[in-house]
Amino acid sequence: MRLFDTDTFREILDSITRNRSRSFLTGFGVFWGVFMLMLLTGGSQGLKEILNNNFEGFAQNTCIIYPGSTTKPYKGFSKGRYWSLEYADVDRIKNLVPEAETVTPTVALWGRSISRDDNSYSGTLKGVRADYANIETPKMMYGRFLNDADIAQERKVCVLGKRVYSSLFPEGGDPCGKRVLVDGTYYSVVGVDWKESGAIQINGSPADMVTVPITQLRKAYNFGNTIHLLCFTAKEGYTMSDLTPRVRQIISRAHYIDPTDEEAMFLLNTQLIFGIVDNLFKGINFLVWLIGLGTLLAGVIGVSNIMMVSVKERTIEIGIRRAIGATPTQILGQIMSESVILTLVAGMLGIVFSVLILAGVELGMTQDGILKAAFQVPFWTAFLAAALLTVLGVMAGLMPASRAMAIKPVDAMRDE
Repeated sequence: MRLFDTDTFREILDSITRNRSRSFLTGFGVFWGVFMLMLLTGGSQGLKEILNNNFEGFAQNTCIIYPGSTTKPYKGFSKGRYWSLEYADVDRIKNLVPEAETVTPTVALWGRSISRDDNSYSGTLKGVRADYANIETPKMMYGRFLNDADIAQERKVCVLGKRVYSSLFPEGGDPCGKRVLVDGTYYSVVGVDWKESGAIQINGSPADMVTVPITQLRKAYNFGNTIHLLCFTAKEGYTMSDLTPRVRQIISRAHYIDPTDEEAMFLLNTQLIFGIVDNLFKGINFLVWLIGLGTLLAGVIGVSNIMMVSVKERTIEIGIRRAIGATPTQILGQIMSESVILTLVAGMLGIVFSVLILAGVELGMTQDGILKAAFQVPFWTAFLAAALLTVLGVMAGLMPASRAMAIKPVDAMRDE
């Protein structure tokens, strides 16, 4: 008897379907294990993509400095003093911290009246330099971002956020070259930033922003040397955690603040945030595989137990096969094939059902024809699961097959 001929497969299917309820319940354990493993894997992949989209375009090695009020007296100054960052702090960090790459200031005004014809919007007016794109990369739908010439010449140009654009230009189309009125001053639109609100927001949501040259904003609102936030990135090979203590010392010394007064000056280290997110999903992936593999292993153990029962029930049949010339290898192949096929069929059904459910989740995550996150199982993960099922199917059939090989024809004939 050959192992992979038509008769062999017919016998395998007949053996599996002989007791359908038992085979179904046995296979369901494997099905559920694979189903949960693939579903959790695809779900965690989609959630990770959603979270990464919230940080999309934001430099991972950024630090944001913003002032608070002092909580400790220092050099004759009492506690509770408010202070402000100044434009000179940009040069201080550049000159004294050579490991810093981009150092750029921002100023912002909230609740500004923004209008065009009969359309209006209340948003945030934000002043930046051209190098701010290295901190928070814009997602340009139309036009361009601010450039160095805009900053140097104090041009009255602006980049609109997504919601601002939708409110002022309900008809759609490219708004570049058209003008909008902000607090009585006309600005020419040079671009539209389509970036959504993210997990990290500097001066507010980018969708509600009208971004203009910082030189123009400082002049129009008499900010002088005051800036609201100071952002900087680290050069490649340096961690932000190495730079922040020195930066705190430099800024504290310039503004007469106790360097140990952490509440007087807040330093938001995004590198730590990204590290926490990465570690979080490493832990989630570990738990997903632990739960999935544990459930799958329990199902495979059930397959092995049922195959043991099947071998016990078929003792006489196996004995007759041995008596008419079936070799131990043929008996081994028969039992192992039943175990592998039962495991594989149940496992592949689990993969298919999980993929279908994840595809339904993807439909719910699609907005305006754009998929926000892919809730699907990677090909190699599914391939690994199929290979694992094969191995586990073989392992599940080893003990029952060994018992079947040990059956002697004479003993089988005496079995009642």
